[in-house]
Amino acid sequence: MHSGSQFQVDAPPHLKSRVWADDYNETKTVGSLTSTTRTAEQTEIGYFWADSGPLLWQNALRYISGTYLHDTGASARMFALAEAALADAQIACWDSKYFYNFWRPITAIRLGGQDGNPATVVDPNWQPLINTPNFPEYPSGHADVSGAVSHMLRLFFGTDELTFQMTTTNPLAQQKTRTFARFSQAEREVINARVYVGIHYRNSDTTARAQGGRVANWVFKHYMRPVDEPGDDSEE
Repeated sequence: MHSGSQFQVDAPPHLKSRVWADDYNETKTVGSLTSTTRTAEQTEIGYFWADSGPLLWQNALRYISGTYLHDTGASARMFALAEAALADAQIACWDSKYFYNFWRPITAIRLGGQDGNPATVVDPNWQPLINTPNFPEYPSGHADVSGAVSHMLRLFFGTDELTFQMTTTNPLAQQKTRTFARFSQAEREVINARVYVGIHYRNSDTTARAQGGRVANWVFKHYMRPVDEPGDDSEE
């Protein structure tokens, strides 16, 4: 990227908007430590993705390389593209996080009476399923990294359809390895997962996935190009 703010996202939803109220209430309901609506499968998905995003994608990349790439040059290029996209997506995400400094669910829900939205009801004792990270909420770092790496893999292989595995190190997850048939399947799952554990809002996740995809487009067009193909000077 030319700068950390090159792919800065638009502002989060206005606190009096319907989008904000819907996101607030969804996370409040399904992401609560004591949720009665979150299913056992949703809890398992949440715990699986509660591992480090970069770590999860590293073992996925190793699986993909070992299963599908039998040429050292092609494998090296895939890793280089994915790692560059991952790193730049994190930079872009954290630039946006600290630009907007948006509140996490544990703060927003406990102070719901202060957002000026009658559709959000305060719960001073609300707790998320997992511990809340100590940095701003918007956009989601996990969804940003997943959006960047998965879209880069889509660009590299020229298809969304590819079966691969990913393994978590989170001790709370009972299913340590999950299998995906599409890159977009993993993207959708991480978006849901961050809501299920109560640390993000859905719009923050979808916005982050899109930001990661824009970063991946930039990296793929400008770096590690095949020697017989010209680069692209457009921004995205």
